[in-house]
Amino acid sequence: MIPKKNFGRTEHRSSRTIFGGAALWSVSQEEADQVLRILKEYGVNHIDTASSYGDSEIRIGPWMEEHRQDFFLATKTGERTYEGAKDQIRQSLERLNVDQIDLLQIHNLVDPEEWKTTFFRENGALEAIIEAREEGLVRYIGVTGHGLNAPEMHQKSLKEFDFDSVLLPFNYPLMQNPEYAESFWSLIGLCKERNVGVQTIKSIARGRWGDEKQTRNTWYRPLEDQEEVDKAVHWMLSHPYFFLNTVADPDLLPKVLDSASRFQEAPSEKEMKDQMEDLSMEPLWPE
Repeated sequence: MIPKKNFGRTEHRSSRTIFGGAALWSVSQEEADQVLRILKEYGVNHIDTASSYGDSEIRIGPWMEEHRQDFFLATKTGERTYEGAKDQIRQSLERLNVDQIDLLQIHNLVDPEEWKTTFFRENGALEAIIEAREEGLVRYIGVTGHGLNAPEMHQKSLKEFDFDSVLLPFNYPLMQNPEYAESFWSLIGLCKERNVGVQTIKSIARGRWGDEKQTRNTWYRPLEDQEEVDKAVHWMLSHPYFFLNTVADPDLLPKVLDSASRFQEAPSEKEMKDQMEDLSMEPLWPE
C-alpha cells in the first residue's frame, strides 16, 4: 500500500501518489474500471482530472456512484471568464456524477494575460470559482501550471488569493536548471508557510519525443523500464512535502504505483546523474 499524508490544509489523508486522470483520456469504460481496481489495490484515494482530459470525467463518473466516499476528487477548469468557468464547473459536476468537487483548480495559469483576466478583469474565472465554493459545489481551490515560469506565476497567484494547493513540474533533469530550481524552492517555502498542498507532475519524463515516433499516451517520452521508473519515483518521493501525480499512460500506471508502494529511501546523487547521462535525459523545457 502507498503511504498517506495530509493534503495541505484540507486535512484529507491523501495517498502520496495521486491518480492523474489524463490516463482515461480515450479509454473505454471497461478499461477505466480496470484502472479503478488497480487504484484500490494500492490504496490510492485521491483523483486529479480536468474538464479538458478527453473522456476522463465521463469515465470517472460511474466510479462515484459506488466509491465517492473513497476518493478526494479534484478537477480543473481552463476557462478564464466568469461565465465560462461557471458553465464548466457545472458540466464537470454532471459528468463526474457528484454534487460536490473536493478541489477545483484553475488549469495551467501561467500566461500573464490569462492571469490578468482570471484575477482582475471584470467577470474573471476566479469570481465564478469562489461563488461555487460559497454554494457548496466546491470545497477547496487550487492552481496548476506547466513550463519554466510555473513557480513564479504560482507565487504571484498566491499573493493575490489564498489557494489551497498548487501543481507544477518536478523531476531530476528539470531541477538541474538553476533558475527553475531557485524559483521552485522559493515557491515551496511559501507553500509550507501557508500549509498549501503541493502536487508534482512529469516525475518519469525522459525528454521530448523529437523525431522519434510517439508510442505512449504522453506528450513527452517517459521512462519505461521498472528500474528506471523506480529511481525517478523514489527520488521524487524522498521529498516528503510533495505528492506525485501519476503518468497519463495507463500501461505505465502500474509501474509507477508499484514503485511508490516500495519506496524506502532516495537513490544517490550519483545514481540519478548516471541515469540522466546513460539515457540522455533532458528537461522538457529548454532554458
